[in-house]
Amino acid sequence: MENFWSNLPKPILALAPMAGVTDTAFRQMCKRFGADVIYTEFASANALVYDNKKTRELIAYAPEEQPVVCQIFGNDPEMFFKSVKILETMGFTGVDINFGCPAYKVVKHGGGVSLMKNPKLCAEIVQAACAGSGLPVSIKIRASIKAGQDTKDKIEGDNELGKYECAVDVVTALDLVNAIRHLPAQAIMIHARSFEQPFDGEPNVDIISQVRTIWPRILLANGGIYSPEKAKEILEQTKADGVGIARGAWGRPWIFQQIKDYLASGQYQHLDWEEIKNTMLKHASLALTSKGTHGLLDLRKHLAWYVKGMPGAAETRAKLVHVNTVADVVKILS
Repeated sequence: MENFWSNLPKPILALAPMAGVTDTAFRQMCKRFGADVIYTEFASANALVYDNKKTRELIAYAPEEQPVVCQIFGNDPEMFFKSVKILETMGFTGVDINFGCPAYKVVKHGGGVSLMKNPKLCAEIVQAACAGSGLPVSIKIRASIKAGQDTKDKIEGDNELGKYECAVDVVTALDLVNAIRHLPAQAIMIHARSFEQPFDGEPNVDIISQVRTIWPRILLANGGIYSPEKAKEILEQTKADGVGIARGAWGRPWIFQQIKDYLASGQYQHLDWEEIKNTMLKHASLALTSKGTHGLLDLRKHLAWYVKGMPGAAETRAKLVHVNTVADVVKILS
């Protein structure tokens, strides 16, 4: 299968994967506002192999979302090998391996960012995913994670997949990329914060710059990008090929178009209230169409994000988080 990453315009603007957030309705909204590539919520590789109905529903997508990348998590290379075959038959454009999620429910089972403690296993997973189908494979990682005494002996040396070398006390993104760079993965997104600093504080963009020196393929910077100005700053600092927008798109799917405008002209437009209302109603319509009444329940948090910082936001938000129909949304916004 063709490597779609090589055909994307640069800088690439990606909607980063977020559990409970990047459902098909939100992805379609971001695509309408200029996202070049979008990621699904993370799905269990094991659940895909066992044909779990809820997992398939979780990652359902609309044709207009393409190129769409399905992110999967787990810790068994064989399950990754099998699951990417399934994703290929489902029509996804790419598959992303989750080596970055800090959520306890994932980490406690040895998935997500906890895998960074064992670059050898990460390399085996990447190799299995690349061998499993023709889909281009990407990975999402974090700036670092404390190694832990039980992993220190596992993260330095040689294995049948190649040489890898890691810091003694902390495994960094640079360490992990060194362990997998001989494999045919096509893209890496780095969240520039550590596992111990999941979403707060200033991102460590230096680690992305360091990875740039050893990784010639697609590199996306992620973490703390809430404005077009910040996106430009990160791109200039890191020399990355693009950015992954996560929380910066909450209630602002138009941030992708704003970034494109700012990079092209140094200016961008803010939406007025009428435009924001129309966006909210379109989002509500997509949520209902894609997931029925359950989609409107999932929509509530998005509606609250849309009105954040506006006059009377607290009162409006209190109403929006209880909507059950599109008519409810129309009534509140009017």
